Amino acid sequence: MQTWLCCQLGAREHYAVPRALQLSGLLGEFITDLWIRPGTLLHLGKKRLTGRFHPELANAQVIAPNLSALTFELKASLARENGWKLIVQRNEWFQRQAVAQLAHNHHNGNHTVFAYSYAAAEIFKFARARGWQTVLGQIDLGPSDERIIADLYKKAGIKWRSAPEEYWDSWRIECSLADQIVVNSAWSREALLGEGIPAEKIRLIPLAYEPLSDSSSFQRLYPRVFSSERPLRVLFLGQISLRKGVLQLLDAVKLLAREHVEFWFVGPTQIDIPKDLREHPQCKWFGVAPRVEVSRYYRDADVFILPTFSDGFGLTQLEAQAWKLPVIASRYCGEVVRDGFNGVILEDISGEAIADVLLQFLRSPETLCAMSVRSGVTERFTLRRLASSLSNLTAD
Repeated sequence: MQTWLCCQLGAREHYAVPRALQLSGLLGEFITDLWIRPGTLLHLGKKRLTGRFHPELANAQVIAPNLSALTFELKASLARENGWKLIVQRNEWFQRQAVAQLAHNHHNGNHTVFAYSYAAAEIFKFARARGWQTVLGQIDLGPSDERIIADLYKKAGIKWRSAPEEYWDSWRIECSLADQIVVNSAWSREALLGEGIPAEKIRLIPLAYEPLSDSSSFQRLYPRVFSSERPLRVLFLGQISLRKGVLQLLDAVKLLAREHVEFWFVGPTQIDIPKDLREHPQCKWFGVAPRVEVSRYYRDADVFILPTFSDGFGLTQLEAQAWKLPVIASRYCGEVVRDGFNGVILEDISGEAIADVLLQFLRSPETLCAMSVRSGVTERFTLRRLASSLSNLTAD
């Protein structure tokens, strides 16, 4: 059986790809930047590191240069590195670590090497030199994604720093070296085709999400009528940025002034929020939430919203559905929501469109209740389905 060597910088998608490969018996080795086992001093001392481990990979061959990773981040912090320079440096650092590890272990036979976009070029060069297959996990829309974001910043009158040319040069090398490129949505596939990526290389495989055990028995209750004492609680969880449609969501806040609705913002703020909205009585700003604490926001909210202008796939939609939350989403974040069944697809990303949907829910809590009953993570997004799809890549 051909084994996979998985290289992943960060904890994206809750390590879904290596977990799926482990489930199917295909994972030979998992190389990542940080791996903090529970009970260790690092785990106990840094709350933000608690998500850098997954019990389903406890028995896998996992290699992570923890000391080197922490040293890199410390030096970058002391040097006040940030923005694109830090992103490029981190991607390059991880590739050096991964290639060194692959070379050190002297893997024999034929393998498939998986790596995510923007941190894969050097890894793929090493793999191709040995005749191994290469699979690129494309995390976004590529250059077209940047054009969408640049346009949003231009319209908002905010200065935008585009990625350096070397960033896109490296991505194009990755694409050329990849035998297959995995995208998570039709939206991403169309974007890559527009960049000239051959259609025969692209494979559409949705993300996977395994709900927490306590979410399966959770029962969501809605009031007969929303009121000032029990308002409609709208949850936004993610990067508070132009890309995610936050300005349009804030327009909806203004349009729904004095309505019985409350907006919860959870995540890092990447844009300036006007003082009147930062202190708005209908807005609650919670900041960044550690992964272990995210569930309580999904549990306590009434509806989840993701009015994004561009996401390869919005994993938060599945996280919300696991807690039986109806989801309001745009068409640019993966095919998850069934319009009118378990949520609403926004035909237009605007404050008016968002406010109209929320007003309907305010006037009809029973509609939310019905959508909640029908909300949940379907078989299409299970880890077992992802494992099967990845297995089929090497069988093609």
